[in-house]
Amino acid sequence: MSVKSRGEFALKHVLPRNLALLLCFASFCAGMFFTNRMWMVPDAKGIPRTFRGGDKQLTDCDLKIKVLRNEANSSRGISGSQHSIQIVDKAISDLEMKLLAARAERETIMKDPMISKDLKNVESTLKGKYFMVIGINTAFSSRKRRDSVRATWMPQAEKRKKLEEEKGIIIRFVIGHSSTLGGILDKAIEAEERVHGDFLRLQHIEGYLELSAKTKTYFATAVSLWDAEFYVKVDDDVHVNLATLGMTLAGHRKKPRVYVGCMKSGPVLARKGVKYHEPEYWKFGEVGNKYFRHATGQLYAISKDLATYISINQNVLHKYANEDVSLGSWFIGLDVEHVDDRRLCCGTPPDCEWKAQSGNICVASFDWRCSGICRSVERIMDVHERCGEDKNALWSTNFVQTVRNTSF
Repeated sequence: MSVKSRGEFALKHVLPRNLALLLCFASFCAGMFFTNRMWMVPDAKGIPRTFRGGDKQLTDCDLKIKVLRNEANSSRGISGSQHSIQIVDKAISDLEMKLLAARAERETIMKDPMISKDLKNVESTLKGKYFMVIGINTAFSSRKRRDSVRATWMPQAEKRKKLEEEKGIIIRFVIGHSSTLGGILDKAIEAEERVHGDFLRLQHIEGYLELSAKTKTYFATAVSLWDAEFYVKVDDDVHVNLATLGMTLAGHRKKPRVYVGCMKSGPVLARKGVKYHEPEYWKFGEVGNKYFRHATGQLYAISKDLATYISINQNVLHKYANEDVSLGSWFIGLDVEHVDDRRLCCGTPPDCEWKAQSGNICVASFDWRCSGICRSVERIMDVHERCGEDKNALWSTNFVQTVRNTSF
């Protein structure tokens, strides 16, 4: 076949130009139609469409606009729903705290064979809820001090049991173990415990330079044993009026994280050999600086959330040389309300006596120069008689009712 004949044959089979354009346009429209059908994502609440390329920026803008509108709408209703939001937040916070506390409690109870029988029986103890736990810090050599406390402000035998059952107040002398486990010092405490039954034994080796560690262990152990609203630490050479202490703490019952005591800010002592020397003085800035505000160590109280915080974080909380400084440092950076109440650090007579006569009864009395009652074994009975509250005050006070009255 010649070239000419082949060209003539092709021309006969070429589509008309207009028809070709029409077919191309129809194909394009069909392609657009089916493409949109295949890639369309059904609308749903909270699920934006998915786009590619530059369209994504538009989608992001739309989402931001929706978020801003929602925030604006929410902000209009804040005044009406703020209380409900706070209640929900507190409930969530409480549940999280309880979960962490339960884990820390289990670790505290199970991790050491030295732990006492009381701790092993913690499940039965935790069934009750208490108002406050008072831990009286004591030492192996302080038997006479303990007896003087038992003879004055600390109820004994059936009265102490009644105090726990009716008022929800737990009182225990707090002590660890000697460096020689099962030695003569430990046996003496065990014998005393069989007589009085008022000790809380800690998983801790006693020593004056270990007071910060002992304080940390006390709170961790107490919160694992007793579900209380407040946890108190007091020294065994301080006089305490229990009803006045209870009424004072009841006034702070609605505060979740409260730290009550006589707040002070003494100098950081850098010179070696002096009492209360601070080996880590350089952490507090220039020489001559003062400590941050913290409660004096003779008596202070913390709420349950703070005791739980100590229990959970006990392995990473730093210990300074002085116990009261250590406690104060653990709360720096936390949302904690510091309550400076000077009734927790009255002087011995005539100071506390004058205040009692004027109706302003002290929570605790001691001598600043001795960091406790000077010669407490001989003098605490006199302080008790001259500065003590009415003997029926503890039994006639309703701490729950006190809260209701003071909240108005």
